[in-house]
Amino acid sequence: MSHFAFVFPGQGSQSVGMLDAWGDHPVLLETLKEASDALGEDIGRLIHQGPKEALALTTNTQPVMLVGAVAAWRIWLAEGGALPAAVAGHSLGEYSALVAAGSLTLAQAAPLVRFRAQAMQDAVPVGVGAMAAILGLDPEAVKLGCAEAQALFAADSGEVVEAVNFNDAAQTVIAGSKAAVDKACEVLKAKGAKRALPLPVSAPFHSSLMKPAAERLQQKLAETAFALPQIPVLNNIDVEVETEVDRIRDALYRQAFGPVRWVESVRALKARGISHIIECGPGKALTGMVKRIDAELVAAAINDPASLAEVKALLA
Repeated sequence: MSHFAFVFPGQGSQSVGMLDAWGDHPVLLETLKEASDALGEDIGRLIHQGPKEALALTTNTQPVMLVGAVAAWRIWLAEGGALPAAVAGHSLGEYSALVAAGSLTLAQAAPLVRFRAQAMQDAVPVGVGAMAAILGLDPEAVKLGCAEAQALFAADSGEVVEAVNFNDAAQTVIAGSKAAVDKACEVLKAKGAKRALPLPVSAPFHSSLMKPAAERLQQKLAETAFALPQIPVLNNIDVEVETEVDRIRDALYRQAFGPVRWVESVRALKARGISHIIECGPGKALTGMVKRIDAELVAAAINDPASLAEVKALLA
């Protein structure tokens, strides 16, 4: 079957021992060694032993999620899995998608995403920024509510709140300065949001406050040799498949301070004739999102040997 796509998760699905189910699969061991050599540390030990607090640091979360996703991808191929018609990734997962498509090597991508994570953390001190998941409200209403909340602060206050992750029709993540995010949560609950859940993150990812981080990342991207993808990669920021290296770099730069348009991305995959969307890597967050975005799509996840076998049978 060629009418399937692979999608790769971002931050939030990491957990201590998340690769243990693969055991001593030689492809896993090779992948961990490649990433460890590139990062100058034993990334396998960090994933296996944690602690949880260490995995939650964004400078660790981004590389370990990349490694977990790439390991699952490589094992899929090693076990005879077919190539998908397209790939995509949620936020950070776009880097995993680019590795899968052959545009970046893991040895390139691992230090690149660690740099990205450090730049994001440096841009906004811990505690100054915030993110929250808004549940049960239309995305357009969330955007209007954010604008209303921000308007309550003086124009020169530096307070910012924006809709940054459009995960499904009833879940939109907002981000910005803590005071503005807190105010937006109040406004949005008053507008009918079922819940406004603060997220345990260390920076306001994908908000305009990440622009300084993006400027640093842009320079690093310019120094990185990208190859043309061998599989179409649908990006988050424009919901487009790019075939020029400079445009791929530019999309990754803008993605750092722009919204993750996941609902549109899933719909764009379907418009390309995709009927099955397979999440590749730790967790099942994207699988749930896909099902909520379009019930006609078949969604499944590969995160251990049993699920890999199930997906092979599903696509047979």
